[in-house]
Amino acid sequence: MRAVILDGIVLGLAFGLLGVGMTLVYGLGGVLNLAYGQIVVLAAIVASNVMADGTATLVAACAGVLVAAGAAVLLDLTLMRPVYRQHGEERTLLGLLLTLGAAFVIAGLLTWRYPAGALYVNITGDPVSIIGVPMARGAIWASAIALAVAAVLLLFFGLTTFGRGVRSVIQDETGARLVGINPSFVRTVIFALSGVLAGIVAITHSMSGPLTVNAGFELTTFALIVTVVGGLGSVAGAFLAGVLLGVVNTLSAHYIGQYITTIILLGAAALTILVRPRGLLGR
Repeated sequence: MRAVILDGIVLGLAFGLLGVGMTLVYGLGGVLNLAYGQIVVLAAIVASNVMADGTATLVAACAGVLVAAGAAVLLDLTLMRPVYRQHGEERTLLGLLLTLGAAFVIAGLLTWRYPAGALYVNITGDPVSIIGVPMARGAIWASAIALAVAAVLLLFFGLTTFGRGVRSVIQDETGARLVGINPSFVRTVIFALSGVLAGIVAITHSMSGPLTVNAGFELTTFALIVTVVGGLGSVAGAFLAGVLLGVVNTLSAHYIGQYITTIILLGAAALTILVRPRGLLGR
């Protein structure tokens, strides 16, 4: 049982990073980026190809993160511009359609060019005992990176001037504009940050097992579930929901079977909407 729970926490921290990248974009612009999982896969394929050329793993990981950030900014500066000129349901619907189209384009290109593409960062060494459970070094490194990123994000949004500006745009875009904050610039920066998080997810996920070229839509589904359960626009809520759903995921897979796990996660999201429509820590 302890081993299953620890595995769930490791998976949940990755879910949390996924959820943060999606919830920030939605909180700022009211758009769910359905291409988010494909950006994660793009980062993984880039890092894998760079590593195949004999480049050090750290350099390859940085290359993957930078490409993911660039792809996210490109998405914001192109497809998202007409979306932000809309309001209400029109903005939400147009954003869903365009990002879904971008997801299919990225998935198609990657599958065509790298049909067997995958990223696996193999961290060698003997397992480390955590509360009596032997844990692979890759899982420990992935968890440490996710926790460090979570701490940096919480400090950034809580203590820095720009972080408070982001929160003000999420809470009241018109009011933020009146006090001199440029929502368009803030959204571009946050899209870049979401791309960086996507790249980090690609690297940390591959420390526990291969991240294949076909994983994009599954990752997007997990990000959506975490975003709904945690609360749209809440960084802490995304990490809390990620950990909880990660534990639920591993327990379900262990005791029931992997085939029904996604159904259980979707059920958890539906129950959250019924009981607490704004999510665990949403406002």
